[in-house]
Amino acid sequence: MESRNSQTGNHLLRLVIATCFLLIAVAAAWRVGTVAIFALSAKTQPGAHAVVLEITKGLGPNEIAERLRSEGLISDPQLFLRLGRWMRQWKNIKAGEYQINPSMTPLQIFSIITSGVSVNRPLVIREGQNIFEIATEIELRGFGPKSRFIELCRDPRFIANSWAAAGMKERAPSTLEGYLFPDTYFLNKRVPLEEIARRMVKRFASAWSDNERLRAAEIGFAARDVITLASMIEKETGAAHERPVISSVFHNRLKKKMRLQSDPTTIYGIWEQFSGNLKKSDLHTSTPYNTYSIRGLPVGPISNPGKEAILAALYPRETEYLFFVSRNDGTHEFTRTFEEHAEAVRRFQMDPAARRGKSWRDLHTKPASGRDLGTP
Repeated sequence: MESRNSQTGNHLLRLVIATCFLLIAVAAAWRVGTVAIFALSAKTQPGAHAVVLEITKGLGPNEIAERLRSEGLISDPQLFLRLGRWMRQWKNIKAGEYQINPSMTPLQIFSIITSGVSVNRPLVIREGQNIFEIATEIELRGFGPKSRFIELCRDPRFIANSWAAAGMKERAPSTLEGYLFPDTYFLNKRVPLEEIARRMVKRFASAWSDNERLRAAEIGFAARDVITLASMIEKETGAAHERPVISSVFHNRLKKKMRLQSDPTTIYGIWEQFSGNLKKSDLHTSTPYNTYSIRGLPVGPISNPGKEAILAALYPRETEYLFFVSRNDGTHEFTRTFEEHAEAVRRFQMDPAARRGKSWRDLHTKPASGRDLGTP
């Protein structure tokens, strides 16, 4: 009797143990199944807008999972944490900016954030921007401090290294002004400022070929002179068809040994103190860029010209023009003589409301007896 009871008890014990194991197995299978379904299930259907997720150095699994949830990229942070542990992926997460679409599965998300391949952002450098304006754009886009970029553009050792790396034949300049080629650069946020500047110089080198060198020699210009003139043309007009004509004015004045009297060069010389309005006193401020006081070209470029402005500097239109004045619509009135120029100034610039042109400062006024038209 006792033996039978003992057998029954053992049977019940085995049944209980088997049931427990079964429940544990079912629970484990359920958990595995839940994570597996989660791993292969996207939060939304295709067509949703992508999100750029930044993972900074030192960000932990909990913060990453919560950030993914808050951006609408995953539905359950805890399941995402569990998936990462099972896959042993948390140690492989790399800092960077990643473009993730809500239609991606958690498995695909892990594949992206462990790749280390950050999303590229466009950095647009426009024709005619100078190093100060480029540095400001770089800082606004989150690539680094503008002060550091300006320092690099003036650092002799960095300039020499960048110049040599780009394969330039000419002697390295004293500043990278003029040689940061305008273009759209696709960069990830973590790219060093040194690399950004090097890419711009390399892009310039590809635009300054032996054809340009030969043409510069034909017209008696050094490479720096061409880029300096092109940088002035770029600042003087935004109208593409005017560039060769503006170039002809400067070429003609250089041949006649006339001062170039270009406002943009004068402004560049006082850039860090410039208030936004060019005053008469500014025209008398002595700088190597003030073409109201010096003869010939300024000491170097005042902006970073594009290919079309460089070609305009090399191939000026055949004209007899010596003057131009703004028509206040983005174009200019070109004239041959100072008398014609004075008349154009009266037409387009003597109205104070319209005085936004370049060349009205060629006119000198007498406060008591009216206007006295001086000579350039």
